[in-house]
This record gives sequence, C-alpha cells and structure tokens, in this order.
Amino acid sequence: MPRFAFRIEYDGGPFAGWQRQAGQASVQGAVEAALARLEPRAHTIAAAGRTDAGVHATGQVAHADLARDWDPFRLSEALNHHLKPAPVAITACARVPGEFHARFSAQERRYTFRLVARRAPVVHDRGLVWQVQNPLDAEAMRAGAAHLIGHHDFTTFRSSMCQSASPVKTLDEIRITEFATPGGREYRFHLRARSFLHNQVRSIVGTLERVGAGSWAPEDVRAALEARDRAACGPVCPPQGLYLTGVGYPQPPF
Repeated sequence: MPRFAFRIEYDGGPFAGWQRQAGQASVQGAVEAALARLEPRAHTIAAAGRTDAGVHATGQVAHADLARDWDPFRLSEALNHHLKPAPVAITACARVPGEFHARFSAQERRYTFRLVARRAPVVHDRGLVWQVQNPLDAEAMRAGAAHLIGHHDFTTFRSSMCQSASPVKTLDEIRITEFATPGGREYRFHLRARSFLHNQVRSIVGTLERVGAGSWAPEDVRAALEARDRAACGPVCPPQGLYLTGVGYPQPPF
C-alpha cells in the first residue's frame, strides 16, 4: 500500500487534542474521517506529536497507508474539501517510502509559544495566545532559559502524568523574540529538541514568565532544574499559546 505524508495545520481550540478519543472531537479523528470519505474503510494515521487539548499546529506531520496511489496534489485537495468546516488543513502532501514513519523517523520537533502582554483584552488573537497584563524582561528570560539548554534531567518540567520512560532530554534551543503590538508587546518562545516530555514546553514557558515578571531571578531556573522535583516548577501556562511549528527528518518529505 502506498504511504503518504501530510503536513497539517490546525486550530486546537475545538479539539480534545490530536489523539482520537471516544465521544470527543480530535484532530486525528477529523483527518481519518476525511480519509474514509475517499477510501471507505477504517483508517489509522500516525503523527509526529500528540498535541494536547487547545494546542495548535502549523507544521504537524502525519502519515497514512492508502489503497490507491493518489496524486499528492489531488489527495490534499480532496482531503481539504472533506475536512471542512473543521479548522484543519493539509498544507503539503507527498508520497514517501514505506519505511518512513511520522513519529519514529523524526529527528527534531519545533514548538513556538506566543505570549502577549497588554492591558486591553486580546480580540483578533483570542484563543491563539496567552495574555498577561504587564511587559516582561526578555533579557532576564533569556538568561533563565540558558540554564535549560543541553542534556538534563527535566523531572521538574514534566507533567506527573508523563508516560516517557526517562525524564532525561536534550534541549537544543530556546530562542526568545519580542516585538511591539497594538497596545502591548508579544514574546515568542521558540524551542527545539529531538523530543519533548509531556507539558515540558508549557512548564518551561510558565517558569520563564515568572522570571520576566521579576518574581524569579534567572538563577532560580537552574535551581528548579537541579531540584528534579515537579513542585519546584513555576506555573504551567495555558495551552492556547502553544504551536507545533515543524518536524525535522533525515530526508524531508515535502
């Protein structure tokens, strides 16, 4: 059966997460239902990352095995037609070798978290950013983030429900950018690693926000990391500012 890879964009707000769940809307379920409109049977697709409820994506990658050897452009067009009106879109599609696996072939994953600081309520980006009231110190957050780069035990920054066999991960990059927005400022946290623990990104960003607000010193981030204790973590920020923005492979499929 020919295997196809898809790059998928979605608004996570209406969904209980990526993963198919009985009785709840999921991104995986929406894509599988669209595939079933093209090839009537049960479909199971695999994704590079199982995003939580409310988390968005601009660069999720998934793969599926189909009976028909579709033209990739026609396949993506047909899927987008059947995905309507769900806030999910196939932005790229490619025929890939049978050994390609969206999850297990991935060499890195990239996430971006959007945080807006302003007094007025967010209107156009409602549900797409985390809003705080006061400006943050980006340099202090960068200094705190520097303690997290590299190979560490991230027990402090993972959910108590995390199913990963080990809390040890290598965080390759945390880059923080800021720019002015109407009435405030936006801060974007760009994180890159081979893989992440459950709630790791949201735990890190929530902790760094405390540094930016002046409640924590940058050195407190290192102390929290070294504590290897979930209780030492700062607040876990809400999901709506988080985006899976890309997945890296030895041979890019698109």
